[in-house]
Amino acid sequence: MFFWFVAAAVLLVLFVFDSPAVDYRWVAFGGVLPLAEALTGRPWILHTLLGSVLLLALVMVFTVGRRLTRRAWLGVPIGTFAFLVASGSWVNSDLFWWPVGGVDAIGVGPLPEYDRPFGVLIVIELVAIAALVVIGRRLGLDEAEHRRNLLETGRVPKERLR
Repeated sequence: MFFWFVAAAVLLVLFVFDSPAVDYRWVAFGGVLPLAEALTGRPWILHTLLGSVLLLALVMVFTVGRRLTRRAWLGVPIGTFAFLVASGSWVNSDLFWWPVGGVDAIGVGPLPEYDRPFGVLIVIELVAIAALVVIGRRLGLDEAEHRRNLLETGRVPKERLR
């Protein structure tokens, strides 16, 4: 699954923040960043609440005095928070609350996002692709100017929000 996490992160930010100033490229990146842990086959720090909180703290510390850089990079931890919701990591409380839930929960067990039947994963991914197409049309991304703006700045047209 890939598009599911892109769609979840972008849609969550669109509906919650409703802001044209968000850099949706970084939100999408943050939404899939924890998938890098799939290389090990086990959930690690990016599947925990602490991982997203640490990313948020790092962005805040390293962007002091650089407001525009901070605004862009905040999309990464926001995307990882969305990943926690969309992946179902929160269902495994020992993993989600690590290390508060116990230090043995990290690096153990299957990845929560793939702990479903293969057919269900395919359906979820197809739904996500359809959602991305619908939201893309709603945001006017079928127009070259809007697509170019999204790719260059990460922003969506203000007049197309809500």
